[in-house]
Amino acid sequence: MIGYIKGKILSLTPECALIETAGGIGFEVNCSGSAFSSLAGKSEGELYTYLQVSENGTALYGFSSQEEKSMFLKLISVSGVGPKMGIAVLSGLSSGELAAAIATQDVKRLSAVKGLGKKTAERIILELREKVSLNASAAAEGGVPLPPVTSGDEDAVVALMTLGFSRSESEKAISRARANGASTVEDIIMLALKGM
Repeated sequence: MIGYIKGKILSLTPECALIETAGGIGFEVNCSGSAFSSLAGKSEGELYTYLQVSENGTALYGFSSQEEKSMFLKLISVSGVGPKMGIAVLSGLSSGELAAAIATQDVKRLSAVKGLGKKTAERIILELREKVSLNASAAAEGGVPLPPVTSGDEDAVVALMTLGFSRSESEKAISRARANGASTVEDIIMLALKGM
């Protein structure tokens, strides 16, 4: 599988990048919005990638970070969400915004993404929130002492953990965000991400 690509940017559109690697091979990569932004204006660039192989052919999808790729993999694990829809969601929302929407069960925010209906948005929230909860309980079983978290902050903790941060990192960032005046879950998450 091709998990990472680095090279000369031959062409770039908001949907696709053509990147030539050292061997002179050009890879056409379907880009997320964040991946496009990370490559724009540069002559060389790098992306974390996911290779989809299906009966209709192969496609390569590119992301600006491992965290974004991880969020994409979680999205396409949801029934009815394929790679094209996953890329569309990550082009409409950043990983942080998506995590916040899942944590706060914001169906309206998710279904604002072009091509994503209300039922699919609800399914994404239901299935991914459950997976994040399983990850949180698995981390707790690892024997690491966890500081107490108020029930109001748990949604923010879950959102940050979805992005790949540890529970303790998430809780410290949330404490700092609260100290800086954040009160809603969205504000807490955004301030916490800025402080990480």
